[in-house]
Amino acid sequence: MTATKYEVLQNAIRNYGAAAFENLLRCKAIGEAIISEFHEYLGCDRACVGGVPAEGPFDPRRDYGDEAFSFNGREVIILEPVRFGVSLIVQNAEDAGALWLRTVVSVEITGDTFDVFVASQPIIRIPLVFNGQLHPVYEAIHREFLNTFEIEVMEFNDARFKTGIGFLPR
Repeated sequence: MTATKYEVLQNAIRNYGAAAFENLLRCKAIGEAIISEFHEYLGCDRACVGGVPAEGPFDPRRDYGDEAFSFNGREVIILEPVRFGVSLIVQNAEDAGALWLRTVVSVEITGDTFDVFVASQPIIRIPLVFNGQLHPVYEAIHREFLNTFEIEVMEFNDARFKTGIGFLPR
């Protein structure tokens, strides 16, 4: 018996749903691994690194759990990259203060790899069996955090900006 056009659509939707759910579960697993292991790469206390929402206000000391991931709170699971924030608390070397940062990581399955994007850095391909394979992701996150400050300091120290063009408010 030949399937009706409607049954063909039902089958396509069933396959889509299975793929979306698999993508969500696998991307969540690699995201949790990145969040829980990044402190080892940095050589800092586990409490300094956390998973936070990719957008909006956040508390770097709070354990967000699933709330850190972009699929949280959605009624419908769709096949899309999973986004999450990685927060880092950096203790001030000169006083009791601390600074916290966040960068966004986006992960999706493409064929037999994860495509990982850290902020606006180039794509990183990680095998689906990722144990021991996350070093390039940790390097990209570290580079993103470091760039936040190094670029600002370079601009601050750039002599061209001291006597170049300026704008005045009206």
